[in-house]
Amino acid sequence: MSELVKNILMWLFIAATLFTVFNNFSSEPKSEVISYSEFLSQVESDQVLSVQFENDNYTIKGKTVNDRNFETVKPPFLQDNLSEILRDHRVSVVGEKPEEQSILKQLLVASFPILIILAVFIFLMRRMQGGMSGKSGPLSFGRSKAKMLEGGRVKTNFSDVAGIEEAKEEVQEIIDFLRDPTKFRKLGGKIPTGILMVGSPGTGNTLLSRAIAGEAQVPFFTISGSDFVEMFVGVGAARVRDMFEQAKRQSPCIVFIDEIDAVGRHRGAGLGGGHDEREQTLNQLLVEMDGFEQNEGVIIIAATNRPDVLDPALLRPGRFDRRVTIDNPDLQGRTEILAVHSKGKPIEKQVEMGTIARQTPGFSGADLANLINESALLAARRNGKTIVLSDLTEAIDRVSMGPARKSKPAKVG
Repeated sequence: MSELVKNILMWLFIAATLFTVFNNFSSEPKSEVISYSEFLSQVESDQVLSVQFENDNYTIKGKTVNDRNFETVKPPFLQDNLSEILRDHRVSVVGEKPEEQSILKQLLVASFPILIILAVFIFLMRRMQGGMSGKSGPLSFGRSKAKMLEGGRVKTNFSDVAGIEEAKEEVQEIIDFLRDPTKFRKLGGKIPTGILMVGSPGTGNTLLSRAIAGEAQVPFFTISGSDFVEMFVGVGAARVRDMFEQAKRQSPCIVFIDEIDAVGRHRGAGLGGGHDEREQTLNQLLVEMDGFEQNEGVIIIAATNRPDVLDPALLRPGRFDRRVTIDNPDLQGRTEILAVHSKGKPIEKQVEMGTIARQTPGFSGADLANLINESALLAARRNGKTIVLSDLTEAIDRVSMGPARKSKPAKVG
């Protein structure tokens, strides 16, 4: 059961309980209806303690000496000296009930359920809009799902990124601009609005983006391209607007969109044509990146493995006007990456990372990180205190071809 349904049931239960309690307190005690003749006989036998005439002077309510409530109606055509009879038998006569008080009470009783329903409705609307629960609630669809890391909280820097020196040089001026934008403005230079990082999976797109934010010490927003798109039309565009509004308030900052091909594909290919939700999201992204309003100090970095499917309008100068290609590392790069990931691990001194690098052609940065981790697991499995060359060699085979199937005998011939 969802949180919203639980809240609705809880408040309906509270409303029903309060209404029942209010009715019990506001309602008068039940009275026994008796005939007028029986009422007169009880008065004459001194069984009546007090009476009260209603506004019409014909309805009589009273209480007996036994603390029993009763009610009777005096016939309009009957002329008797009831007041003298009551006085002779010392029956206390309570004053007439004011008409205004009765109307006020009726209004309160009648309006109480409406007030409860209105209060529950207002509470639920506030919950839906996220007013009492942050960003949760069905009406908070239009809020951006981007996660923000404040400047200084991103601990990754260029020393953690190895094997992609050319890509690091390409983005170095982004860091210089974020640190000292006047250096470029004096010469009339304009920093690229967006940087598109293209590379195979595991080559370090996300890691390099985090390193840029860590070096520049600025707020870093991160979101996936698929987080923009929902089944409801217009939600993605609203999330794009909200994300850029947040980014402008934190300027200068970096917005990193991972897997942008989920939202940036060629327009016209969707089932809904121009009304497709993904295309409306892309249109809003194009406007925010290079529209009438300038996003000064907001740098968009996006990563994709499929640049061929991106819309041409997204790749034109003024939007993603710089493309950084990140390939699998070469021999020198693999050696540097292995040195980064083996830092702090108990590896035997005789092991040379250059030797391991020569045995891992075509490995990406993620593959090399996995290799070091697998070698540590293999060393722990044999209860070793250090990682030896045989652990690293076996880890290379596990990463590239999978674990050895020792249960099957090798076929000869």
